[in-house]
Amino acid sequence: MRLAIIGSGYVGLVTGACLADFGHTVVCVDKSASRIDTLQRGKIPIYEPGLDAIVAQNMRDGRLSFTTDIAGSVKGADAVFIAVGTPSRRGDGHADLSYVYQAAREIAQALQDNTVVVTKSTVPVGTGDEVERIIHERRQSSVIKVASNPEFLREGSAIQDFKHPDRIVIGVEDEHARAVMAEIYRPLFLNKSPILFTSRRSAELIKYASNAFLAMKVTFINEISDLCEKVDADVQEVALGLGADNRIGPKFLHAGPGFGGSCFPKDAVALVKTAQDCDSPLRLIETTIAINDTRKRAMARRIIQAAGGNVRGKTIAVFGLTFKPNTDDMREAPSISIIQALQDAGANVSAYDPKGMDQARALWSDVAFHASPYEAARNASAICILTEWEQFRALDLQRLEKVVAQPVLVDLRNIYSEEEVTRFGFAYSGIGSRPRTPTHFTDLAAARERLVEAV
Repeated sequence: MRLAIIGSGYVGLVTGACLADFGHTVVCVDKSASRIDTLQRGKIPIYEPGLDAIVAQNMRDGRLSFTTDIAGSVKGADAVFIAVGTPSRRGDGHADLSYVYQAAREIAQALQDNTVVVTKSTVPVGTGDEVERIIHERRQSSVIKVASNPEFLREGSAIQDFKHPDRIVIGVEDEHARAVMAEIYRPLFLNKSPILFTSRRSAELIKYASNAFLAMKVTFINEISDLCEKVDADVQEVALGLGADNRIGPKFLHAGPGFGGSCFPKDAVALVKTAQDCDSPLRLIETTIAINDTRKRAMARRIIQAAGGNVRGKTIAVFGLTFKPNTDDMREAPSISIIQALQDAGANVSAYDPKGMDQARALWSDVAFHASPYEAARNASAICILTEWEQFRALDLQRLEKVVAQPVLVDLRNIYSEEEVTRFGFAYSGIGSRPRTPTHFTDLAAARERLVEAV
């Protein structure tokens, strides 16, 4: 099939590359000439494991191309995916749909009859109705149908998620649109990936409800971790016990400094705003947002306390800046609030991240960035692990102990155990943990790895 993807950012690029890999002919469109030029030269402007290889292969095979020509790309396409950004609208938190509606206006005249327009962007309930209205108004025709096909891609695992999804959600109001969408995803039938056809509005809500529920699950285990510290329990043992229940499952039960990224924060807020407009408030989600916001600065206070209670003039080393590993995405990362709070307390921040430092440099001019964690740790009064990159799972603690000013490790991802860290002279502070005996530790370390793999 011939497909056009409007928007060549994270979602559009992954979607286009994977659909081309299925055998479709795909053209990805973007208004940014510099972005398109970069892609045409085979350079990937984002970091996503495996994406560069898929893009390169399908460009060589002639199935994937990039252009700024919207009208030319849309003409003759069987389906046009709108995959532009929907950031939080400045001032009120609603999803900014201006890019979606502008895309609809720009493609309307170039569409051929029976082309299916697909909203891939994360949009509030009812957006598909408005997209369809805009297109019909501009064409003076009702032949074009609009479908909703929300994405469920985890940054760092997007290729796997697209090709081996838990489910494919497609919202349609027309049999032709249903048939076209079924044909687009036919290659996934071999993997027996379930395709869930719903109404268009249900599909739009499924995306928001999914992200809000996961955000709530993360916040739940974070609050339980605080309680564990008060009652002398261990949050990792509690999480394992919870996750062993099939009704709950082990994923997203890894305590940490709070959720971030391009989806959970903005989507939770947008869902709350939609619910308020409909006079159906979502109190659980409202509380989730508030707890997550306050948790990040609470983590900074934890670091300050571990460093002796006063960090003015001291260096704090931060390992990990992105909101999660295997991405360079800094959007809403916990590190932003935590570093700001440390700086407000007078600390000098020294940082290292395997992939996120180029993005981070645009946020801070007063953070010292280094080429390795060992350089970042030099003369530090505390080391703080904020992101669970694999590179941090086997640090040379003996080497670190020799370069720091004060051997303190604040592990906000529970990568290490107290026993293995204190053997090298470090004071250790984890999340939701208590001192453990050596015999108990071997079992817990293995359990921890199972939990991390599940997340």
